[in-house]
Amino acid sequence: MKAEEFLDLLAAAGYNFFTGVPCSIIGDLILLLEKDPRIPYVPAVREDVAVGLAAGAYLGGKTPCVLMQNSGLGQCLNALTSLNLIYKIPSLLIVTWRGYKDKDAPEHLVMGKACTKLMDCIGLPYRELSTKNVAKSIEWSREMTSQRQIPVALFLPRGVLE
Repeated sequence: MKAEEFLDLLAAAGYNFFTGVPCSIIGDLILLLEKDPRIPYVPAVREDVAVGLAAGAYLGGKTPCVLMQNSGLGQCLNALTSLNLIYKIPSLLIVTWRGYKDKDAPEHLVMGKACTKLMDCIGLPYRELSTKNVAKSIEWSREMTSQRQIPVALFLPRGVLE
């Protein structure tokens, strides 16, 4: 799927504020966001900062989406648990899945195996994106964030976006 289609699906689902930390898997998506006047994109220096920015955007009436690499989950776990979960602040986490199925540079393999287990440990729902389920997964994310008022994650392996 092209990054443009992916962004259009996110926007159609109501996501209207984006923040995050770059990753090469979503490089084209970030370039689009930087140029798109419809949707604010605020780059963050760290993942916990992005989670905080998204929380502020939500409190200001936006429907936020946080972009990060799965290594950033470790960086933002405290923000997710002590801010988002306690105060019922939803956001969509688009998490690039480095180390997916043990295919990546060695520094990504440990977190590649652990990232979904981290989500299970803190009780956040997630789905793995594939080329066949992107639209349904984005719809699911919007339903879950609206109903449960918590963050949810869509794990994005390399190859889903062109």
